[in-house]
Amino acid sequence: MSILWEKSAGWRWLVGRTRDSKPFFFTFAALCGVVPGVVGYGVMQLTSSRNDKLEAHLRSTARPETTMMGQVNRERLAEFLGELRRKEDTNDRYVAALKGETLTRKRYERIQPVNEQATMGSQPDKEQATQENVKAK
Repeated sequence: MSILWEKSAGWRWLVGRTRDSKPFFFTFAALCGVVPGVVGYGVMQLTSSRNDKLEAHLRSTARPETTMMGQVNRERLAEFLGELRRKEDTNDRYVAALKGETLTRKRYERIQPVNEQATMGSQPDKEQATQENVKAK
C-alpha cells in the first residue's frame, strides 16, 4: 500500500492539493460522494420497470408458495398495523422474535414457541401448548 503514496506522483499531487486548499478538498469530497450517487440513481432508474404488462405477467406466473408467502406477509402486516392503530403494546413481538418464538392468533395466548405441529398447519390447543412450554423449561 505504501507504493501508492511513495511512488505515485498523481497521489502525491492530490494529497498536496487537498492539504493546501480547502475549496479543492471540499470539491473533491463532494465529487467522491455525488458522482457515485448520480451513477447509482441512474442505474436504478434504468433497471427498474414500471411496465404494467410485465408486472401482470410476473404475478400470473409466480409459484404458488410465492403467492402464499405474499398473502401471509400482507396478513401479518395488516395485523401489526391494526395493533399499532389501536395503540396496543407490541414489545412482546420483539421479545418473541429474539427468543425464536412466533405469535399466535389465539386470544390471551400471544406467544408460543415454534414447534413441529405449528409448522404442519395445525396449532395445539391451549393446554397442550402450556404443557409443551413447561416441558421446554
